[in-house]
Amino acid sequence: MSIPLRALIIEDSEDDADLLLRELRRGGYDVTYERVETAAAMQQALSRKAWDIVLSDYRMPQFTGLAALELLKGSRIDLPFIIVSGTIGQDVAVAAMKAGAHDYLMKGELARLGPAIARELREAADRRAHKRAEEALVRLHQAVDASGEVVFMTDREGIITLINPEFTRLYGYTQDEVVGKVTPRILKSGTMQPEEYADFWRTILEKRVAHSEIANQTKDGKLVTVESSANPILDERGNITGFLAIQRDVTARKQLEDQLRQAQKMEAIGRLAGGVAHDFNNLLTIIAGYGQLILEQLPEKDASRLHVMEVLKAAERATSLTRQLLAFGRRQVLAPRVLDLNAVIADTEKMLRRLIGEDVELVAIPGRDLGHVKADPGQIEQVILNLAVNARDAMPGGGRLTIETSDVVLDEVYADQHVSVRPGLYVMLAVSDTGCGMSPETQAHLFEPFFTTKEKGKGTGLGLATVYGIVKQSGGYIWVYSELGQGTTFKVYLPKILEPVEARQMLPTESASAGGSETILLVEDDSSVRSLVHAVLEPRGYKLLVARDGNDALFLCEQHKGPINLLLTDVVMPGMSGRELAERLSPLHREMKVLYMSGYADNAIVHHGVLDANVRFVQKPFSPPALAKRVRLVLDEKK
Repeated sequence: MSIPLRALIIEDSEDDADLLLRELRRGGYDVTYERVETAAAMQQALSRKAWDIVLSDYRMPQFTGLAALELLKGSRIDLPFIIVSGTIGQDVAVAAMKAGAHDYLMKGELARLGPAIARELREAADRRAHKRAEEALVRLHQAVDASGEVVFMTDREGIITLINPEFTRLYGYTQDEVVGKVTPRILKSGTMQPEEYADFWRTILEKRVAHSEIANQTKDGKLVTVESSANPILDERGNITGFLAIQRDVTARKQLEDQLRQAQKMEAIGRLAGGVAHDFNNLLTIIAGYGQLILEQLPEKDASRLHVMEVLKAAERATSLTRQLLAFGRRQVLAPRVLDLNAVIADTEKMLRRLIGEDVELVAIPGRDLGHVKADPGQIEQVILNLAVNARDAMPGGGRLTIETSDVVLDEVYADQHVSVRPGLYVMLAVSDTGCGMSPETQAHLFEPFFTTKEKGKGTGLGLATVYGIVKQSGGYIWVYSELGQGTTFKVYLPKILEPVEARQMLPTESASAGGSETILLVEDDSSVRSLVHAVLEPRGYKLLVARDGNDALFLCEQHKGPINLLLTDVVMPGMSGRELAERLSPLHREMKVLYMSGYADNAIVHHGVLDANVRFVQKPFSPPALAKRVRLVLDEKK
């Protein structure tokens, strides 16, 4: 069976070319050829067709073998080049081989032509295969380098043999620093349990791929979380010769996932806290209300007065706790106005100095031309005081407390790294201390209600929970930055607004008269609270219509023929909310005013905890005198 061969023959003698062709055919080649004898003709032939070999005379009238060889090399086409000449000498042959010719033959010894061509074709095929392998390896290296993944190889003992640039970018080590080093000694963070490490090695030694999520340590000591797959490298007999590791940096993603889980946990705890506080406020309304009624009826010298007063003190402390729970659960009723944070801090500075003591230096750094925020001034003061107290307690031996404000821009990059943050313009309030700092474990639970690192009896664990709730309900964000022994900084970000600061409004003076003769429709689903309100208002001269829910109230209104001056209603009731009831009754009794009462903020009368401007509200728990005065105040308002 003949072997196809495409031969470019550079020869000025047609007879000599025929001799070559006869020898090739005798050697079993089916030859396709073209004969050329000038550089231009050779150039055209090379560009026109693919060849397997070039056979060239050494000396021709218009061309030489060495010139043909240089032309071939210049074209960057890898073809075997064999010189076939009748006049070439030993020294010329050596020079031709040094110049790049693959072989040379004398025209009188053409028997060696077939084997020489076979050899050169094999070597050319090998060269091309090697070149393809090298090119594939280069492309592989380029793909690995551009993949964004950390890739490195080790021998069977785990000693690094190769790394890619992403390894250097993530871990900080150069190739010279790590090649020849045992992988775990360089990257091991100490967070992987021994049994996990043993399971990892067992998997890859069993020639399986080991997938894991691990925390490694960079050159500068920082922890990074990576998704890793370790693949055993096998030789042709199936023996393990080393390992290939591919890793993806998921540190940022893990941080966002942790933030999201924390936010969801805080949201769930907040709902629970708000619900508990609502129920407790009803109970405290009853305890404090009836306690106050009993106290008013006891003679001045009655020994029982002291007992009742202790009950009222306990109720007051419990009321403070439920208010803090409501703050954390974002169920407070806020009265926001446009504020200058610098002015708020200046107003509280004197109080802060008394609060933190003489051994703590207070430094205020107000931002220049600070933007405005919209928030409840009392609640913002509470944020500042609670953060200051927390900072003071972190510096038992004294230190420095710094309160700083500035305008900031939270951009898309920051928002991508912090769950729930919206990019935009904010005003920052930062409270920093030089105290003991906090561990990451403590920071993870910092804003949870009742979590405290203080001794028993030294704190309720509600201060920072209150701060968290106030900031969130005000539409802001709070983040803590702390290291053990390096102090702590709390940063509060409140949305910046362009409205001018509102002047502080004086509250109207409550009427000295706490009674009247008007008709009040009382609607409350808790029978004990109903009875208490009835016991407070009826002795003060009011005529009360008492209903247990909205439907009951509608029925009473249908039966009642006279005017109804005031609807005093709970907000959250089964079947019909207080707001819905007021909307249904208002067209029937246009003279009727409305006073809502509730233990926490509800969307029926507020939007995100902010009370509508035209809504009158009394917060549970309330004392009998406070309720009576509030009722009188609403009745005396002009509608």
